[in-house]
Amino acid sequence: MAQSVLRQRALSSLLALLGVLAVPAHAAELKQKTVEAFGRYIRATEARMAEESRDANAFLWVDHLPEPRCQTVYAQLREGRIYLEHVNTREEGKPIEIPSGLIHHWVGVAFIPGVTLQQTLAVVQDYDNHQNIYKPDVQRSKLLHRDGDTFQVYMRLHKKTIVTVVLNAEYDVRYFTDDATRVRSRSYSTRIAEVEDPGEPGEREKPVGKDHGYLWRLYSYWRFQEKDGGVYVQLESTALSRGVPAIFAWLINPLLRSIPREALANLLGATRSAVTKSSAAGRARPASGEPNGMS
Repeated sequence: MAQSVLRQRALSSLLALLGVLAVPAHAAELKQKTVEAFGRYIRATEARMAEESRDANAFLWVDHLPEPRCQTVYAQLREGRIYLEHVNTREEGKPIEIPSGLIHHWVGVAFIPGVTLQQTLAVVQDYDNHQNIYKPDVQRSKLLHRDGDTFQVYMRLHKKTIVTVVLNAEYDVRYFTDDATRVRSRSYSTRIAEVEDPGEPGEREKPVGKDHGYLWRLYSYWRFQEKDGGVYVQLESTALSRGVPAIFAWLINPLLRSIPREALANLLGATRSAVTKSSAAGRARPASGEPNGMS
């Protein structure tokens, strides 16, 4: 009897999984009510950020953790670990419903020892080189325009999980300097188009907002703080995708949460590696007029 129940549960799980895997094959359309709900979510999130930024002693997410957890996480960051946490913004204590959509909201923090704030920003703002720093997730990157601390950027994003997804994305990025040791930035996606048959002669974009709904919006908020002999890098990422049918939510939501978590960890790790490498190359480069040790 017990074995029969277990077999039935296994069969039910398998059928549910097959149904979930079939969901991405159907097209989705970004609805105005979904866009408006995402806007509400972003406004509430940025209101919280604005409140946090008023306290110069609590610049990073880690600073808001209770003691002794705060100091424990700081120690782990200096040992090379990356801190990750799932975030769910609320409005007046209540969850913000996203009709026909799903929010993926994460924050991550990493520490880069032995580098300066300016060295870190030089790497992060080298958008033409992001295709090398963040490959294979970023296949192409290009700085379209810069006006002081404002950047317009193009990236071709690639992600392979259950299916392979390729997207052409454009962003508006703006940097804000708080003081000599602290800089913030915010990046808004201004256009995301799913690419059909990427790399093939017949490659084309699907109409924006009328695709599979893998990624409709991606808003990112970076914070950089120089202290403790290095730079702390924080990334808070808020993405919007199509919703999941309620009947499948129990099964697929854990997977959907694991994908952005992994992507965020990879992004912070790649940033740390690139900044460390750039800093080491700068130290090894001989000063102007000095011999380089080669005959």
